Amino acid sequence: MHYFWVMSARMTFWFEFASTYSYLTVMRIEALARERCVEVEWKPFLLGPIFAAQGWTTSPFNLYPAKGAYMWRDIERRAAGYGIPFRPWSGKDGRKFPQNGLLAARTATAALRERWGKEFVRRVYSAQFANGLDISNPKVIGDCIKAAGGNEQMFLHLGHSNTHKQVLRENTDAAIATGVFGAPSFTIGPELFWGDDRLEDALNWALSRPA
Repeated sequence: MHYFWVMSARMTFWFEFASTYSYLTVMRIEALARERCVEVEWKPFLLGPIFAAQGWTTSPFNLYPAKGAYMWRDIERRAAGYGIPFRPWSGKDGRKFPQNGLLAARTATAALRERWGKEFVRRVYSAQFANGLDISNPKVIGDCIKAAGGNEQMFLHLGHSNTHKQVLRENTDAAIATGVFGAPSFTIGPELFWGDDRLEDALNWALSRPA
């Protein structure tokens, strides 16, 4: 017997590969959206230009140490509650935060056109936040492509192409125009929801306004 899911509502999911809270959302959103029959469009974008417009040279979690310390402990608690693997970020193992997710994001703009694209995104987040790997390393991204079901050479090439550089720029410009200021964010028409803790609210809002 075959089952067909009819999606009755739509939502856009904006994510940044350097975003800790986006990791939690990426690992949860597909199952929750399916339960509610909400179609979700995944949009990678960059927070760097948004931060720069506010005069920030790095993540606010670095600019405000108390906020950063809270965030890391909060992620650890929430990940444990969801049953999502998370490697605590001590700063003593040489890992830098935020990581450079530029190649990952460009590659994702191509991968998300494929059936395995969402799995690629999940694997990149897991590589960074569960396994402690450097996602700016092309080998790490290539391994994620291959594990998700894609051709690593082809999609690494696409990730370096001018076409997908432009797509990522357009995504970032669209996010800014929509009012997005952080990640993860969710938009349904003019309505904006921000944060992993607003995922369920956003899905419910989308469901209450059928496409």
